[in-house]
Amino acid sequence: MSTNPSARTRAAYGTSAVGSLNSSKNTVVSESGGVQHIPNRRDSSAPLIHSPSVQQDPLNVGSPINGSYRSHSHTGLFRRRRKSESSQESDDDEDEDDVELNTSDENVEESDDDDSVYSSDHDTIQQLANGDVRIRGLNSGEGPNEYRREQTLLLEDEDVEITIRGYRYNRLSLLLYRICCIATLGIAWLVFRWVPTWWVAWVGEMIPLKDAEWLVVESQYKEIEIIRPFRELYNGTLGSIFSYDQIKEEILALNLNTEEARGLLFMDEPIQQLMLAEYRYMRFAFHPKLHRFLIIGFWKDQAWNSSKNFKIGLSSEKYRARMSVFGPNLINIREKPTTKLLTDEVLNPFYVFQIASIILWSMDDYYYYAFCIFIISAFSIIQTLIETKQTMKRMRDMSWFECSVRVFRSGSWRNVSSVELVPGDLIDITNVHTVPCDAMLVSGDCILNESMLTGESVPVSKAPITDPTLRKMNLSNSGIPAEISKHFLFMGTKMVRVRGGDNVSAATAIVVRTGFSTAKGALVRSMLFPKPNSFKFYRDSFRFIGVLSVIAFGGFLVSSVNFIRLGIDSTTMILRALDLITIVVPPALPATLSIGTSFAISRLKKLGIFCISPPRVNIGGKIDCMCFDKTGTLTEDGLDIHGIRAVVTTGQGRKLFDDECKSVSHVDPNQDDVNSTQSKILQTMTTCHSLKIVSGELMGDPLDLKMFEFTQWELEESGGALSTGLKPRSELAALQAKKSAKVGIMPTVVRPPGGRQDLNMQMEVAAANDSPPVEFGIIHTFEFVSALRRMSVIVRKLASPTMDVFVKGAPEVMKDICTADSMPEDYQERLYKYTHSGYRVIACASRQLVGVKWHKLHKLKRNEVETGLTFLGFIVFENKLKPRTIPAITTLRNANIRQIMCTGDNVLTAVSVSRECGLIDQSAEIYIPRFLKGSSTDPDSELSWESVLQEGDELSPDTLQPHRRPGQEQRENPYGVLPQPYYLAVTGEAFRWMVDHAPQTSLHRMLVKGAIYARMSPDEKQELVCELQNIGYCVGFCGDGANDCGALKAGDIGISLSEAEASVAAPFTSNTMDIECVIDVIKEGRAALVTSFSCFKYMALYSLIQFTSVTLLYAFGSNLGDFQFLYIDLFLILPIAVYMGHTAAWPQLDQKRPTASLVSKNVLTSLIGQIIINSSFQFISYWAVHQQSWYTAPVFDPDGENIMCLENTVLFLISSFQYILVAVVFSVGPPYRQPLWTNGRLVLTLSILVALTIWCVLFPTHFMVELLELEVVPFDFRLLLLFLACLNLVISLVCEKYLFSRLVVWMGHITKKYQRRSRDGYAAVDKLYGKIYERVMDEMDTL
Repeated sequence: MSTNPSARTRAAYGTSAVGSLNSSKNTVVSESGGVQHIPNRRDSSAPLIHSPSVQQDPLNVGSPINGSYRSHSHTGLFRRRRKSESSQESDDDEDEDDVELNTSDENVEESDDDDSVYSSDHDTIQQLANGDVRIRGLNSGEGPNEYRREQTLLLEDEDVEITIRGYRYNRLSLLLYRICCIATLGIAWLVFRWVPTWWVAWVGEMIPLKDAEWLVVESQYKEIEIIRPFRELYNGTLGSIFSYDQIKEEILALNLNTEEARGLLFMDEPIQQLMLAEYRYMRFAFHPKLHRFLIIGFWKDQAWNSSKNFKIGLSSEKYRARMSVFGPNLINIREKPTTKLLTDEVLNPFYVFQIASIILWSMDDYYYYAFCIFIISAFSIIQTLIETKQTMKRMRDMSWFECSVRVFRSGSWRNVSSVELVPGDLIDITNVHTVPCDAMLVSGDCILNESMLTGESVPVSKAPITDPTLRKMNLSNSGIPAEISKHFLFMGTKMVRVRGGDNVSAATAIVVRTGFSTAKGALVRSMLFPKPNSFKFYRDSFRFIGVLSVIAFGGFLVSSVNFIRLGIDSTTMILRALDLITIVVPPALPATLSIGTSFAISRLKKLGIFCISPPRVNIGGKIDCMCFDKTGTLTEDGLDIHGIRAVVTTGQGRKLFDDECKSVSHVDPNQDDVNSTQSKILQTMTTCHSLKIVSGELMGDPLDLKMFEFTQWELEESGGALSTGLKPRSELAALQAKKSAKVGIMPTVVRPPGGRQDLNMQMEVAAANDSPPVEFGIIHTFEFVSALRRMSVIVRKLASPTMDVFVKGAPEVMKDICTADSMPEDYQERLYKYTHSGYRVIACASRQLVGVKWHKLHKLKRNEVETGLTFLGFIVFENKLKPRTIPAITTLRNANIRQIMCTGDNVLTAVSVSRECGLIDQSAEIYIPRFLKGSSTDPDSELSWESVLQEGDELSPDTLQPHRRPGQEQRENPYGVLPQPYYLAVTGEAFRWMVDHAPQTSLHRMLVKGAIYARMSPDEKQELVCELQNIGYCVGFCGDGANDCGALKAGDIGISLSEAEASVAAPFTSNTMDIECVIDVIKEGRAALVTSFSCFKYMALYSLIQFTSVTLLYAFGSNLGDFQFLYIDLFLILPIAVYMGHTAAWPQLDQKRPTASLVSKNVLTSLIGQIIINSSFQFISYWAVHQQSWYTAPVFDPDGENIMCLENTVLFLISSFQYILVAVVFSVGPPYRQPLWTNGRLVLTLSILVALTIWCVLFPTHFMVELLELEVVPFDFRLLLLFLACLNLVISLVCEKYLFSRLVVWMGHITKKYQRRSRDGYAAVDKLYGKIYERVMDEMDTL
């Protein structure tokens, strides 16, 4: 019998997510329960080492090692292929997907399990026989090969493609490597640690994956990790490790004959040895027949085809086998020991350079300076160490979860730790407060708060899984489809309410995924291993450091020649020459680049905007396209009912809409008037929803809540909870509930206001009048499915012999499932009017359900229920704009930042809201797509783009340019202005077809002209963001709910409007629930980006100023003194570099974005110009002192330091001014940052340093002269130095503000003129424009 969670349990599981329990390292279990002892093996979580004896590793396994970046397109969306890729194959897949999207989980025919499996096998093999193979983009054409040495694998969660290669040690090469490391005193070891590909190439030998001693895993971003697989004996079957659906998908991607396919689909084949590997907390297992690694976290038992099979639970033998395969149910972030963290930090190239510099300075007698830099470096390392430990602890505390759970195992219920759960365990969730794993609800119902995962604050109802859904459910991918997620309980989500199936028995769920394979685990992995940042600034900064290193090497050569001429001994010569490298490449450079970002994050936090990805702050400064969700983002969360439009039948038999009704209080629900549908609409509003009562309060979708509250009716759940807060339930409802409980159906009851209190009176009246009281029981619910865009309920009126179906949904889909004779004649006219005015319209329909018994309800298929309906009318909602929406949109438009609305709402409603908020011009024409032939899945479909304002106006389907039909006269524009600018309002279906089948030119033009994207699914929102990025836009996305998570993660910046603390799917989370936060993020991003450039330029120029000084002094064997270096670096540079980043953002957004490239003309012109100016003034000072009558040449002492001389004094004093004035010149103000004088800390620092430096020049004390090793010069020459410093400042400022900018413009004109002359086709045009969308816009303007 298992015990409750304990320290012993945590210790057993806490070591590794791959490690087995306690003694399982030395045992193996099988599905049949056999236990075998195997030899001790190395712990799987330990990193790969160079040799078995010395536990050292050239790699920091578990942490990505960055290499060079390569350009890539977004591959994370598994969308349909474009027309050019096997059109016939695509057609079949499209039809398959279309059926999937337009069918609910209740649509699958019930069949015997064996027949279902056989049919699936037969279909798969038949596809192979017919050559209908689905190419997934990976491993296509590669059959099983036991000698396979490498493979590719797509990690869907991370949107990363990895390559896995098998290696073993080449013993001779390994021996030579060790000898080389010893001979070079560890330098070779250090280099190979930094460049692991060299180490792999030297000591490794590629071998088949099945025999690999260690694996090299390389991502598409050139990140490399080395992991060691571990093997253990295993007497289970392939089906106990790999999912049937997973294998089916794999063989469809291979060229196999029918017999090979049959063999691979045989899941009961025994497996003798289990080979596992773990990469970034994700488990892989080696398939012995496919000869490749597969992810094993997304597994489905073949026995999961009926909920009855869940009730038997797991045997002890199966539990132990599954624990050995899937590991403990724990999101355990392995913390590195402090010594390991310290070693990794110290051996970072930056700190190795620091250590080498300190040693060099000490050897050159710069003891004070070396000691101070050592203290600063040590403090920095310790601070980084503490921050890393704290961050890992926070992450560990956030992700770690353990509780006691009741589980049904070996025929009895027992309490175990949640860590011990494995897939297939049946658990009791009645007393669970936080879901401990990903599970499927088997019995009962519950309401969950999923804000931790999605940011959506509205609780979500969950229903038990059905057998048809089970049979078609595919868990081989990480994502859970919407039609299945309503049965899924996700790990980490909070239970709001749990009820048993009949209010007596327990609510149960079956464990599906555990540990890092869960949705929460994927979220934690995304935070631990974010995508590498390919931002230009970061790439260019490393390149620029390389350029500085080349300059240092040049100075090294020149100085060496000069030292040989002077006869300086070789040791001093080498030390001084190497010293130049430490000067030109400033050690503090990497640290200063993050200063502006840190201050920006701090300022955003004060505004209620929280950032979990600091690099995204700088990227926010480059945003040129912003996408917004509509409801809850641009508009208010809540919807108000504008009115009801019922359908009436006139005396002539015509069906028309009735007058708009603002209230339903006068409607009698008992009176079914054949000439009006008002009563039926009221019944729809009171029953067709998914509202639940939690703690006496109605909870659910805001639209449903507003609709039900509008009726003022009461809702009573089967447990007796009442929406009005009254505890007792009606006797009649109790009897009905008791009756229905026998067949497992517990109805929710709705009744008119005050209905329960008057029930006894009503029953007495009913007995007299022979008419029952008004009560409706909601018997069965078909939940809202985004693909179907509707929901429906089956309702029974009290004492009624029949049941009714009520459906509500989008008008576009409701028209297709209603009978033609029930549709009013003015349907399109009324719908157009409301949607065009910005209202949200919900259509209602109903029909009577005849001849269906209660116990057969759960077998009803949705497509049979939702057909042949009678149209009832419209419920019209109004959605008001948020107060700050219009000012924010106006600000973005004035800043030349493109705005796009991306919503799931009706296209005409979206157009109206866009006009109202100013997202599109009032005078602009809008074109909406319509399929003339086919649908979104048909490659041969024809799409027409029609005007909203002027009927008959269309766009050319090829150029997407306006043209009018021949002979058509110009009609008056409703807005009174000719519609010269125009936009596209794209529907989800049209977007789908354009992406999949349209020519690339047309797709690009749609992306450039599209301002509104309506009826977009969550995946399509994400895909839109990716497509915009592919044509060169830097895209941001702002949304507020679950539907936006994918787009928030895909955008260059994602801003979630959510109060949920764990809406960590987005880099930014704003507590202010309006889009004003977008302005703040962009402003702070621009300020941070400009600050990073300023700091970088300042540090680079500081190095080159010092390089110039030292190079001039080296000409006669002199150098700067110990305390001179100390004064410059500690008292001048450090405080200036820190406080330069404290300048706040400029309050307005400028039309022009700051540059993101260090090699741009603006940056290089400024930097090179300032280098020339400041170097010139040093040369002038150097020349001036030689022209003085009192000048005496220094006496060179080959064995001395030769520091005290007039040249040293003059260059030190003039350069001290230059370090300060350069900070003033590079402190960029408007239009991206506040003026310099607003930065009080920097102004105070500069004032103190200027005063201190002037004091050193004009009135140096004896102590100062001795400490800084200065020569005393005449006062008039000191005034000359002060004048030169002032002149230097003036020239630098004037050139920076006026000359350099004009020079850049002039060079730009020359470059463009040259490119236009030499351009040849699109290749030259691409170079001219730089981004695809710029070229497309220019093409459309010139047509």
